[in-house]
Amino acid sequence: MRYGAQRREIVVAKKLYVKTYGCQMNVYDSARMADVLAPHGYSSTDSPEEADLVILNTCNIREKAAEKVYSELGRLNLLKQERYAEGRRMYLAVGGCVGQAEGAELLRRAPFVDLVMGPQSYHRLPDLLRRAESGGVVDTEFPSENKFDHLPEESGGRAAGSRVSAFLTIQEGCDRFCTFCVVPYTRGAEFSRPVQDVENEARRLVACGARDITLLGQNVNAYHGINSAGGSGEVSLAALLRRLADIEGLQRLRYTTSHPRDLSADLITAHGELPALMPFLHLPVQSGSNRILKAMNRQHTAEDYRSLIEKLRQARPDIALSSDFIVGFPGETEAEFKDTLELARDIDYAQAFFFKYSPRPGTPAADNDAQVPEDVKSARLAALQTILTRSQAAFNASLVGRTLPVLFERPGRHANQMLGRTPYSQWVHADMPADIGGQCADIVITEAHTNSLAGRLLTDSSQQAPTVARNMGLEEGRPA
Repeated sequence: MRYGAQRREIVVAKKLYVKTYGCQMNVYDSARMADVLAPHGYSSTDSPEEADLVILNTCNIREKAAEKVYSELGRLNLLKQERYAEGRRMYLAVGGCVGQAEGAELLRRAPFVDLVMGPQSYHRLPDLLRRAESGGVVDTEFPSENKFDHLPEESGGRAAGSRVSAFLTIQEGCDRFCTFCVVPYTRGAEFSRPVQDVENEARRLVACGARDITLLGQNVNAYHGINSAGGSGEVSLAALLRRLADIEGLQRLRYTTSHPRDLSADLITAHGELPALMPFLHLPVQSGSNRILKAMNRQHTAEDYRSLIEKLRQARPDIALSSDFIVGFPGETEAEFKDTLELARDIDYAQAFFFKYSPRPGTPAADNDAQVPEDVKSARLAALQTILTRSQAAFNASLVGRTLPVLFERPGRHANQMLGRTPYSQWVHADMPADIGGQCADIVITEAHTNSLAGRLLTDSSQQAPTVARNMGLEEGRPA
């Protein structure tokens, strides 16, 4: 190369396949990986058989998560060997929380893997892949730079078409250190993106077709982003929501996942004052027993949690709630489990997720000698499931005959059918024209199923609920 000439990278068309495990933040991260690699010739494919690069974006929350990844890698290695026999190369990469937790051990057990990286490293993917050409690479250090500062703008395809709803990560990491949770060790300390960066990304998503945006964070309501424009200091999640609600074309806002300790008064007020903030909140409680909550280091009591729910319902009478529960935490007695059952009955959740406690290596609870027998955990899970599924079914049934504003996203399985979401995130299928995508319509709910609803377009204007009530999602009050 002559002196002064610039080196130019030859971009060769390649295929990328990303398999995403776990939470919505991993879904967001997977999409951003595709954005990072797009300028380097990678386009997405739905088939690993077509891929030049396969990334497993992993989750380490549940038991045996790593073993499931190793099992999947074994299958992919067979495909990699087939490619090699054809004279072609396929790269295998493991990202996310299993990559962060396993690190070099993953390469030892699966030496055919080309790259192992943590969730804070994917902005460096092009460089890491270049390094991986000559041998396995591990990058699980928490970088000094902020990865969001080094990410390209989102590709239009990520939010266009059927992506009427979109995820936007605004906060990462957690400082709460619940004794059962690996997140502080795999995602690191809490970090909040600057307000202007979040707003800019939200505007780009809306320009690409998004109408419903869910703000993401491991502890999203602990958000405290720097306000670098139009003021100084830090901005709370409530203030950020108010700012985003002013974006033209953005119809709906949501956020997840929350911690009860960080559900502030201004955030509760925002639920009552912002029509764009949907009347649905995922607020994990984990247990109804104060002793177990203390052992979990949840930093709140069952009474604190009930008080928050009461304040939320006062501010937003139609709000529906979702939660997470863990049964069989070390030392949990039958009486303490019954406290959880009582709380589940009292709160009357619209949706819930429930799990048997599984020890996560490196967490304090994993070293507790008072582990609950597996058969006891299974019996308790079944008892809790009965209550929570009955509650969800009752909530769905209470919507039959009501009129809900449904934001339509994509075609359904049948001809002339479209799928959309209620303010409570339930899927609704209705006979609608295909060009309704991205638009909101008043739908009369006609049927309730376990995980979805059916409805028809409201055609008689005399049946319509008052405008303000429709914005809140229901005709009046909280669903029966």
